[in-house]
Amino acid sequence: MESDESTRQRAAVDPHDPLLGRVLDGRYRIVRRIARGGMAGVYEAVDLRLERTVAVKVMHSGLGDGNDFAQRFVREARAAAQLSHPHVVAVYDQGEDAGTVFLAMEYVPGRTLRDVIRDEAPMPPLRALGLVEPVLGALAAAHRAGIVHRDVKPENVLIGEGGDSPTIKVADFGLAKAVSATSSHTATGVVIGTVSYLAPELVVQGQADARADVYAVGVLLYELLTGTKPHEGDSQIQVAYKHVHEDVPAPSARVPGLPAYVDALVARATARDRDQRPADAGVLLHQVRRVAQTLRDGVLDDPELEADLRPLPVVAPLPVELEADADGFADLESPVERTAVAAAPVGAAAARPTHDELPVSDRTQQIQLPPDETAVASAPGITRLPAPRPDLPREPRTRRRSRRGPILLLLALLLVVGVGVGSWWFGFARYTTTPSVLGMNRAEATAALEQAGLEVEVGDPSYSEDVPVDDVVATDPGPGDRVLPGETVTLSLSQGPERYDVPKLAGLSVDDAQRALEETKLEFGRQVDKYHDSVPEGQVISSNPKAGTTLRPGTAVNVVVSKGREPVELTDWTGKKAAAATKALRGAGLEVETEEVFDNDVAEGVVISQSPTTGTLYKGDAVKLVVSKGPELVQMPRVIAQGQQAAKERLEALGFTVKIERSGQYIGLGFVLSSDPGAGEMVPKGSTVTLFLI
Repeated sequence: MESDESTRQRAAVDPHDPLLGRVLDGRYRIVRRIARGGMAGVYEAVDLRLERTVAVKVMHSGLGDGNDFAQRFVREARAAAQLSHPHVVAVYDQGEDAGTVFLAMEYVPGRTLRDVIRDEAPMPPLRALGLVEPVLGALAAAHRAGIVHRDVKPENVLIGEGGDSPTIKVADFGLAKAVSATSSHTATGVVIGTVSYLAPELVVQGQADARADVYAVGVLLYELLTGTKPHEGDSQIQVAYKHVHEDVPAPSARVPGLPAYVDALVARATARDRDQRPADAGVLLHQVRRVAQTLRDGVLDDPELEADLRPLPVVAPLPVELEADADGFADLESPVERTAVAAAPVGAAAARPTHDELPVSDRTQQIQLPPDETAVASAPGITRLPAPRPDLPREPRTRRRSRRGPILLLLALLLVVGVGVGSWWFGFARYTTTPSVLGMNRAEATAALEQAGLEVEVGDPSYSEDVPVDDVVATDPGPGDRVLPGETVTLSLSQGPERYDVPKLAGLSVDDAQRALEETKLEFGRQVDKYHDSVPEGQVISSNPKAGTTLRPGTAVNVVVSKGREPVELTDWTGKKAAAATKALRGAGLEVETEEVFDNDVAEGVVISQSPTTGTLYKGDAVKLVVSKGPELVQMPRVIAQGQQAAKERLEALGFTVKIERSGQYIGLGFVLSSDPGAGEMVPKGSTVTLFLI
């Protein structure tokens, strides 16, 4: 027997698994096993045709035997594939390969709700309702399409990797129905595999409608709130018995402090009488949102909400005091009356399934109910007096036919019937129930409500992530609420998803940016400070996402805020190469102004002076460098054959210092024979020129 909780083997690499590496239907190459359950194994695979990662669910060997199962599996897979909802795992393909029946689905990396329960439960009620809401959204879409899941459990709720707002998706629509419909598959049937979440009618009759999914979600919500399952037992049979004969306990009994209306919500969803449960997941979704809003408002006690949610009590007959005879029973008219009292059923708790009433999957392990020896003693309205002690002698008495007993019994019955009818009429029968019109358009909803004898008006619209624009997203009174005929039901039509554009924040102060985001229901996220040459300190430079981007309410928007111009500590480059100084200063964001001058003492390309030399500047400020061009060069003129005085005056006018010497051929003429440096050479201004006379 498989345990109720599927054995999950993440990233399992089993060398003996024949599916690893196999290509199914020539398309899906199996990479690794992700999980294993009672009906199937789930594998990560690569779709070779579309080059994408998918999840492939492979039915266990034996489940796919025979055409009947294959046809049923294809039919249910096709129905599931028609579901298009953000919280439903998409079904891509279905096939069969050499007797291996498989389903190709959307791959959702992450974890399951079972992991969340193990890590976080018991959890605050708002967190629990937040996890249940998308599950109900998916089930509501399925119920509107006429599809019942039948196997809602934490292992079938996948939570994708998404940071603060991960994607929640429900998997395996219709697979339980396909498997459980064949009596030859009891070993891995849905009843045994998921008994902890089974509605009583599935245990007793094997029949399921949308209310069975509602029951399973109620059990799941109890588990999120408390960290435990409501019914435990040493065997699956004991757990199934408790689902039929025991109410789900109030979560506050295990987690004190939970509001009474949260207990009432769980009690309503898990009522053993399915007529008292919400009609479908859409109705329960509406109730969950009411409870969540009340919690968000900080209301811990709401008697009106609790009364709306609490299942209706069963009216019990008034007790009848009877005289005991020697058999321990009242003096009834006939043995038939005694038999009727002794065999009187004790409400829903006394009902037990027969072998024929159980689902086929459970007939091999029929639930053995305890004997009803205490049934009469515990029956409402019946007082059984103790039997006489066997050690006392019984006194013979003459049997008499008393009219008092039947008359009193008849009067008591009439009184009980009268009180019951009155209570039934004034407390229940004169009311009608608001039909669920969620997801319908205005015309369809109006027609359905008017057909139920109710008036209709349109109220304020509401945003919705799931309901299309102009379809009904909520009603007041809500679906399933009791109303008198002729009362008015107010419709709230969907405005579609609530979205807001990021406002233009550039140029605003931080405070103004925060206010602008709050006005558009967006959150001020992370502030990044950055130097900027032109945006003043304290003003917003930009936002991420940028202005005009459409976002969900509450999404964080990060902003870049100016720290003003970036400061630069100045270095003195005097006496250093001008090229290196210019590169460093410009790299620091400064402007460089250069002036080149001749300097006989400073080599060419070296900084003669800098202004300013030290201190703190800001990017964009200017620094002036005076750079040496080296000494100024003058071309040596030709002065040969000129007179000594004329040549000297000419050279001194050019800035040279003149030195006179006699040549080796000097004969006293006083004319220049040669010069050093010679004519045409470039000579630094101020250099000494020697003239040789003849």
